[in-house]
Amino acid sequence: MSEIDSWAPTPPELSLAEGEIHVWRAYLDCGEPLLAELRSTLASDEETRANRYFQVSDRNHFVVTRGILRELLGRYVGCTGREIQFKYSPHGKPSLCPKFLDLPICFNVSHSHGLALFAFSLGRDLGVDVELVRSDFGGSDIAERYFAPQEVQELLALPTALQAEGFFLCWTRKEAYLKARGEGLHIPLESFSVSLAPGLPERLYCPDIARWSLRSLRPGERYVGALVAGGHGWSLRRWDWSPWKSGKS
Repeated sequence: MSEIDSWAPTPPELSLAEGEIHVWRAYLDCGEPLLAELRSTLASDEETRANRYFQVSDRNHFVVTRGILRELLGRYVGCTGREIQFKYSPHGKPSLCPKFLDLPICFNVSHSHGLALFAFSLGRDLGVDVELVRSDFGGSDIAERYFAPQEVQELLALPTALQAEGFFLCWTRKEAYLKARGEGLHIPLESFSVSLAPGLPERLYCPDIARWSLRSLRPGERYVGALVAGGHGWSLRRWDWSPWKSGKS
C-alpha cells in the first residue's frame, strides 16, 4: 500500500472556507464515559437505530459515529451536538434541517471496522467511503455482481497479492460516487466505472464527470477510502478527531 495520508491534530477552533473540504478521521473504540456522553446527544430515532444492532461493538460504533458527527456539525454551525436536527432524502441521505442553513454545510459519513471518516463542505455535494482491506472479500464473484465489466477486467489483471486492495479501492470509489449523487442503488452500478489499480492515479468515468471530482484517501495502514465532491479545484484538509478540551457537546 502507499504511504498513509497526513492527518492534522484537532484544531482549537473550526472554520470551513469556500473551496475547502474537511475530512475527519476518528477511531470508534472508546471508554464508557465518552460513549455515554456521545450517546446523550442522540435523538430518539438514532437511539432506536442503535438498538437494532445485535452486536454490542456495532451498536457502540454507530453511537460514537453519530455523536461525533453531531459534535463536529455543532462546532461548525455554532451550537451543541444535542441541538443538531437532521432531515433525510427519499433515499435516506441525511442533511441539516433548514434552520441551520445560514451556513450551507454539506456532509457525509462512513465507517468500517472501528474507523470512521466525516466529510464537510460549504454547498458541495459529498460522498465519502472507507473500508478495511481484507482477504475475505468474495473475489471475482462479488466483483462480477457489483462492478462494471471494465472494472472486473482490471481487477482480474492485477497480481493476486494486489487483488484485495484493488477490490476495496474500486468499492470505496464507487460507493463514494453513489453517496455523492444521493440516489443510492437507483443508479445502475455498470453505468459508471472507476480505476482500481493500487499505486496509480484515481479515475472516475461517468456521464456527468464534469460535475464531480474524485480523491483517494489512506486513513490507516489497512484501510482505503475515497471522496467524491461536486466541482473541481477545491482543497482538502484532513483532521484527526479528538474531544475538545473545552468539553464535549
